[in-house]
Amino acid sequence: VQLQASGGGLVQAGGSLRPSCLASGSSSSINGMAWYRQAPGKGREWVASIMSGGRLVYADSVKGRFTISRENAKNTVYLQMNSLKTEDTAVYYCTAGSVWGQGTLVTVSS
Repeated sequence: VQLQASGGGLVQAGGSLRPSCLASGSSSSINGMAWYRQAPGKGREWVASIMSGGRLVYADSVKGRFTISRENAKNTVYLQMNSLKTEDTAVYYCTAGSVWGQGTLVTVSS
C-alpha cells in the first residue's frame, strides 16, 4: 500500500481546507485510516481516525471542526477542516496501519 496526501495550502484563520489521501497498491487490505499532524518544533499528534466499521474518532482539539470521511470507490480519505486556527498549522499525514504517506503542509495565517 502507498499513501499520497495532497490538498494542503495557505488559508486565513476561520477558513477551510480539505486535504485528501489517495491509497494505491493493495488498498483492498486497508481497514481503518487516520490523520496525524506535526506542528513546527512539536511532536506528531493524532488528529482523527475512521475505523473499518465506519466509526469516526477525533482528538479533542479538532472535534466539531474537522470531519474525516472515506470514499471507497476512489480509495481516498478526506479531512474536511473548518474554522481553522493558527494552531492548526502543521504538516498533515495520513496513515493506514503501519503505512504512512508523505505529509501535506497546512498553514493558517492570522
